[in-house]
Amino acid sequence: MSELLKISLPDGSVREMPAGSTPADVAAAIGPGLAKAALAARIDGELVDLTRPFSGDASLALVTARDEADALDLARHDYAHVLAEAVQALFPGTQITFGPSTDDGFYYDFAPKDRPFTEEDLPAIEAKMREIIAADKPLTREVVDRDALIAKWRAAGESFKAEWAAELPQGEELTVYHSGSDWYDMCRGPHLPSTGKLDPAAFKLTRVSGAYWRGDQKNAMLSRIYGTGWLNRKQLDAHLHRLEEAAKRDHRKLGQEMDLFHLQQEAHGSVFWHPKGYLIWRELEAYMRRAIDGAGYREVKTPQIMDARQWEQSGHWGKYRENMFVIPDEVPNVEDEGPVISGEADWMALKPMNCPAHVLIFRQGIKSYRDLPLRIYENGCCHRNEPHGALHGLMRVRQFTQDDAHIFCREDQIVDEVQAFCELADRVYKDFGFTYAIKLALRPENRFGSDEQWDQAEQELRDAVAAAGLNTPEYGWEELPGEGAFYAPKLEWHLTDAIGRTWQVGTIQSDRVLPERLDASYIAEDGEKHRPVMLHRAIFGSYERFIGILIEHFAGKLPVWLAPVQAVVATIVSDADPYAREVEAQLKAAGIRVESDLRNEKINYKVREHSLAKVPHLLVVGKREGEEGTVAIRTLGEERQRVMPLAEAIAMLKAEATPPDLG
Repeated sequence: MSELLKISLPDGSVREMPAGSTPADVAAAIGPGLAKAALAARIDGELVDLTRPFSGDASLALVTARDEADALDLARHDYAHVLAEAVQALFPGTQITFGPSTDDGFYYDFAPKDRPFTEEDLPAIEAKMREIIAADKPLTREVVDRDALIAKWRAAGESFKAEWAAELPQGEELTVYHSGSDWYDMCRGPHLPSTGKLDPAAFKLTRVSGAYWRGDQKNAMLSRIYGTGWLNRKQLDAHLHRLEEAAKRDHRKLGQEMDLFHLQQEAHGSVFWHPKGYLIWRELEAYMRRAIDGAGYREVKTPQIMDARQWEQSGHWGKYRENMFVIPDEVPNVEDEGPVISGEADWMALKPMNCPAHVLIFRQGIKSYRDLPLRIYENGCCHRNEPHGALHGLMRVRQFTQDDAHIFCREDQIVDEVQAFCELADRVYKDFGFTYAIKLALRPENRFGSDEQWDQAEQELRDAVAAAGLNTPEYGWEELPGEGAFYAPKLEWHLTDAIGRTWQVGTIQSDRVLPERLDASYIAEDGEKHRPVMLHRAIFGSYERFIGILIEHFAGKLPVWLAPVQAVVATIVSDADPYAREVEAQLKAAGIRVESDLRNEKINYKVREHSLAKVPHLLVVGKREGEEGTVAIRTLGEERQRVMPLAEAIAMLKAEATPPDLG
């Protein structure tokens, strides 16, 4: 009698299956409905094909469309393979390279034989992809011999695949996936059982761009085709609607319409703030100062340029030097951990972050345990030499200002300080109407500090979030292995905006490395020197990016307290000009940011223009309003017009223009 394997299922039951069985066999044994719905499986937690045989007793979870995260990743991976197959069928001689899934779709990089691909090619490629999906071709895994595969790639003219296969580590199992019997690609998998498991109406090719082979500009230029892929047409339509809505909310477009800022080549990667845009900045700055003053922070200002030796000592030089602006701009060729400077050379660098400067402030004078916690805050301007292609409006710039603070504290104060920060961040984000998820980014492979230090720091962050009551599904609590900074684990706040996008913004990091490297100490109760723990924290992240997020979240319709122009008084006829000036004066006296529009234009033209500029309230006045001492208020986004006495209108606007109370 053949050996029976014990397969444990999520409901606690155990199925006995013959040796050599697969997850597909288990699904079929349970019932035809599950056999049809199953897309892949998790064997002992590992995502695998349905046809992967069990190697022994195992736990099994079958993956269906209800397991959306796994199902989407599988589908997008398969869409990428179908894309590559379609391109090679339509354009013989095209070489294939890589095709991963992405957060909302997939892409594939090609080396065309004759010409780069263009967006005019996409409809034909989409049609061919649907043919391949309709053919319901089985996707099967094969373990292959390295040398035989390399020879096969070379014989087929696939030089990129041959190069990649030759460089994979010796001893690593190489696998290919076949689409039917006439096409294959090198891939670790897993994949869906067949192309027919994809919905032919749930994908769309979106654009074409250039991409260097393996991301190196010294290598060949390839054609990258992007697509978005989903489990069904409803999901695709919802995604395309989000894209349309995102285009309407694009902060670069709205920033121009609202006359907030501009960018230009003469200062590429830095922002020219116009008066209205800088008013938003000033309101945010004032808001954050109220927050930090109430939380016991002390504001400082530190230099923009610091000696490069400081960055070497802190460890940033070895990690960030390629993204630092150095003076002079020819940087010594050194190893990451080797000496930066020899001789008398005076190397300086624009600071990419504020933390080393704050340590230098902490080190001025002798600190006692009674001085801790010491909370140092700075609206710190930083510079990072981001790649040209990575720059994106306000979202990614080369010069930016952080709402940056560092808390120097004793070991016994860490949990309380992190908890207090969690509660402050919660109030701030709720003031702006955001929901959020909190994630804990754990130790990366390359890091400073001992495992014991990392164990302690990670647990302290867990304990603080638990104490704040935020480690729950409601707050999307999740741990992210390997995603911490090189010197510390960190809590991350991921905001969800009005159209469902997420933005990683706030962070707090528990760092024992930098105080050691920069020799920060305090005198403890025992009279000896001890190292403080350094908590790096920010809520906005950077003013530039946070303003960009706010513009898109509110579609330019900022809360009245944050709007650069809170009201416009517009006349219907010139006879109302004196009354309009009187209304404007009273609003200004009440602290309202107001302008008047006395132009000889029709009122509908004025309404459209100020609506485009996203002015929250338009106060329309004519001869009757002047005689009665009233105003007709048109609120942005509302159809109804309200007529009210001027005093009542001023009280309403004054209440709306009052910033949130952080007390």
